[in-house]
Amino acid sequence: MSTDLQIKFAIADDHKIFRDGIKMALNGRPHLKLMWEAEDGRDMMHKLAIKKPDVLLLDIRMPELDGVNALQMIRTEYEEIRIIVLSMYDDQQMVSKMMEMGANAYLTKTTDPNEIYEAILSCMNEDFYFNDLVNQAVLLKLNHKKTVRKFYPNPVKFSEKELEILKLLAADKTTEEISKEVFLSPRTIETIRQNMKSKVGAKTIAGLIVYGMRNKLLE
Repeated sequence: MSTDLQIKFAIADDHKIFRDGIKMALNGRPHLKLMWEAEDGRDMMHKLAIKKPDVLLLDIRMPELDGVNALQMIRTEYEEIRIIVLSMYDDQQMVSKMMEMGANAYLTKTTDPNEIYEAILSCMNEDFYFNDLVNQAVLLKLNHKKTVRKFYPNPVKFSEKELEILKLLAADKTTEEISKEVFLSPRTIETIRQNMKSKVGAKTIAGLIVYGMRNKLLE
C-alpha cells in the first residue's frame, strides 16, 4: 500500500459509546481517516448519498433501518464500498447470511482493535477478510446439503484457469502475485475475477470464495 494512500472509513452504529470506542481504537492508525459516523440506518443512507467512504463499519441492529436491509440497499447503490459488519451477534447463520448478501468481512464487537484495522486493510487490498467465525459459518453450511442445494442447485462450471485463480484468491494472494503465478496481466486477472463473480451472482470476492468453499472447489 502506498504510504500516502488514505482509507476513508465511516461508522454506522446506534450506540455512541461504541462509536467513540472504535474511533479511539483506530485513531492515529496509518492510512485511516474517519469520514463520518451515523446513529441509525436512515442517517447512514443520507450521509452515504453525500460522501461515500471506502470502508463502512456497519452494525446489524439499528433503529429506522437495520443493517441487514441497509446492506442490501448499499450493495444495490454503492457496489464499490467495502462493508465490514461489526455485530454483537456471532450466530453462524447470521454470519453466513451477511456474507452471502455482500459483506466483505464479519467481526464481533469484542474483536481486538488490531484485527479491525487488519480487516480494513485487507478489505481495501483484497476485497475481503476471512476469520475463524466466517470460516466456521461456511463449513456449517457445507454440512447441510439441503441448504447448499437450495442456494446453489446448479453449480457453475469454471475453466481450469478460473479455478486456479479462485484458489489463489482464497489463499490471500494479491492481484499482482496471481498475475505472476498464472502469467497473465493484472488487468486480465481483474477481468476474470469480475466474470467469475457475475457467473455465480456474487457481489464481492468474499462471496465468490464462499461459493467456492460451499461447492468444494477449493479442495
